Amino acid sequence: MTIASQIKHAAEDALKNLYPGVAIDISMIGVNQTKPEFAGDYTIVLFPFLKLLKQKPDIIGKQLGDYLLQKNELFSSYEIVSGFLNLAVKDTWWVSFLMNHFTDAHYGEKSKADRRVMIEYSSPNTNKPLHFGHLRNNFLGAAMAEILKATGNQVVKANLINDRGIHICKSMVAWMKFAHGATPESTGIKGDHLVGDYYVKFNDEYKQEIAALTARGMDEKMAEKEAPIMRDAQDLLRKWEAGDTEVRELWQMMNGWVYKGFDESYKRLGISFDKVYYESDTYLLGKKIVEEGLRKKVLFKKEDGSVWIDLTDEGLDQKLLLRGDGTSVYMTQDLGTAKLKYDEFKLNQSVYVIADEQNYHIQVLKLIMKKLGEPCADGIYHLSYGMVELPTGKMKSREGTVVDADDMVSEMINLSKEQTETSGKTEGFSADELVKLYETIGMGALKFYLLRVDPKKKMIFDPKESIDLHGYTATFIQYAHARICSILRKENIPLSPDCTKFQSFVQTSELAPLEKKIILALEEYPLILSEAADGFNPSSICNYSFQLAQMFNTFYDAHSISKAESDEKKQLRLMIIIMTASVLRHAMHLMGIKLPEKM
Repeated sequence: MTIASQIKHAAEDALKNLYPGVAIDISMIGVNQTKPEFAGDYTIVLFPFLKLLKQKPDIIGKQLGDYLLQKNELFSSYEIVSGFLNLAVKDTWWVSFLMNHFTDAHYGEKSKADRRVMIEYSSPNTNKPLHFGHLRNNFLGAAMAEILKATGNQVVKANLINDRGIHICKSMVAWMKFAHGATPESTGIKGDHLVGDYYVKFNDEYKQEIAALTARGMDEKMAEKEAPIMRDAQDLLRKWEAGDTEVRELWQMMNGWVYKGFDESYKRLGISFDKVYYESDTYLLGKKIVEEGLRKKVLFKKEDGSVWIDLTDEGLDQKLLLRGDGTSVYMTQDLGTAKLKYDEFKLNQSVYVIADEQNYHIQVLKLIMKKLGEPCADGIYHLSYGMVELPTGKMKSREGTVVDADDMVSEMINLSKEQTETSGKTEGFSADELVKLYETIGMGALKFYLLRVDPKKKMIFDPKESIDLHGYTATFIQYAHARICSILRKENIPLSPDCTKFQSFVQTSELAPLEKKIILALEEYPLILSEAADGFNPSSICNYSFQLAQMFNTFYDAHSISKAESDEKKQLRLMIIIMTASVLRHAMHLMGIKLPEKM
């Protein structure tokens, strides 16, 4: 139980004894950290009790404060300030807390519960490589999976690969027309990049054909439909769905190139999955669900044979679920995948990590499944996030203006190398250690920058700002951790020491304000974890970690460890920095970020 929870229960017990017969609900008791300008550690808000207890806040505060000091050994003093009761927790409690947890590598985690959650993220198309826009999605999904695991959930990390459809056929048509048999081996180009090049080539050719048709007097919308290369792509899609052998073989070959490229990228990004779904497998199940919906008269057909659902009563519109020629759309396979996931894992919650551009799509998916009576509907949750732009503006795949994820990773590692060499911090490292360090710093900077912003907000990614040693960055946190490791090396203490070596520590030591401040922050970590899980928001952990690193720097600048006033103080401060390093490692591990021992 956190200290805030203990204070809540102590206050509840006190109020029930002070005011017998009055119904006091623990939910009425608000406990927050005391503001820095006031004395005390935690504050109880008194205003919710005024009407119920028919007393002025100062009277309630004095009665409650006196009772807590007399009956509870947790508190050393109190102060009443304008309707707030500020309580000081005894130093002995904080020291005891530190003694109990400073070597706990799993501090903050909850025991496993029987709650099954699937996080679906990444979800790339096999017509192009992972691009910069995928990075926030991948890092957000991976971080939330680890956060939910740490807070007791059984988590399945899933990837739905969009491996079929008109967009895939576009790359295939362009390769057939322009590649002259080119392969990743013959060109030396990574497979996903090669296929992506032909997706761009399709769009270039498509634009030229539209321009030629409109120059001959055809309406632009008609030209978009009648352009020969687009008609070829649609014909290829029909053949694919009909099971044409040659088309399927080409599709398997090109997708194979892409999967190999994806695997290389995922490994570099530190991204993994427990389960991979393929649209080519789930779209048929989606078609069956559509047929069932027609039988139940939840769905309807239009004159051209296309299948729709009418959601106007829900304030939306009509949604296409199957084209008139029988080919499926994105929603078709999403229906199939949603049912398949639930049937396979009996999920309590199915989380879709998808950009906010798809808010409507997920809303419709949930509504359709609910109307069809599917039990998976209630568990569908959209972790919606804002798009990421570069300082140069938006990126578009079909126009070839997207920055590939592979290129961004290389740029970040090069920036790390450049910054480290410029600052002259390469001494004492072997060549192999430097390569590892550059990757650790570069990848940490990239992940932290994309996770430090509330997912709901759009953001602009600035590579140089993301790696600033003095900014709100992973680099700052990594350096604080490296400083702690350096201190411990000088004291011949391992990162995970034997706690029995500190048992001689006297627990009645008086804490200096900065010592107490950092212990108080460490105690708060489980609450930060829970809030991040409940709010699907890793940025709160990033912010906490940065503030904790700042506190360590301030604390260490003010208080010597090697030359502490006494052996007792030295041991206290060593325990503080050991736990600080441990919590920073745990928090950053959840973000997929490594903390080096030397920088």
